[in-house]
Amino acid sequence: MNTEQPRPPIPPFTMETAILKVQAAEDAWNSRDPEKVCIAYTIDTEWRNRTEFINGREEVKQFLTRKWQNELDYKLKKELWGFRENRMAVRFEYEWHDHSGQWFRSYGNELWEFDANGYMAKRYASINDMPITEAERKL
Repeated sequence: MNTEQPRPPIPPFTMETAILKVQAAEDAWNSRDPEKVCIAYTIDTEWRNRTEFINGREEVKQFLTRKWQNELDYKLKKELWGFRENRMAVRFEYEWHDHSGQWFRSYGNELWEFDANGYMAKRYASINDMPITEAERKL
């Protein structure tokens, strides 16, 4: 049982609260702060990110630390695609460059499931990367 304080907005979501939840996630991820991001997930959260399976808040923090050490100048935009009760579908794109200076735009979809207190319990992400030039950046 989750004994943490509620993290509004909490399910069941309305259009307004679902949009707020997506914006909060976008803002947190754009901070590129693994500590700030990981507290939005349950202690035992389950993730699939591309081909990697991540279990628990501590693994999320480790994953995000590695991610932002390699995906430099990361900038993300999320969009609510749909929602029902405690679940959401989100479309996103983000831009970043590697250590050699090559820019990428990454596109994907996420399926989210929240617990009763508003923490994300499940996150399943499918992501594709497209090399771009710096001039092609739009975020």
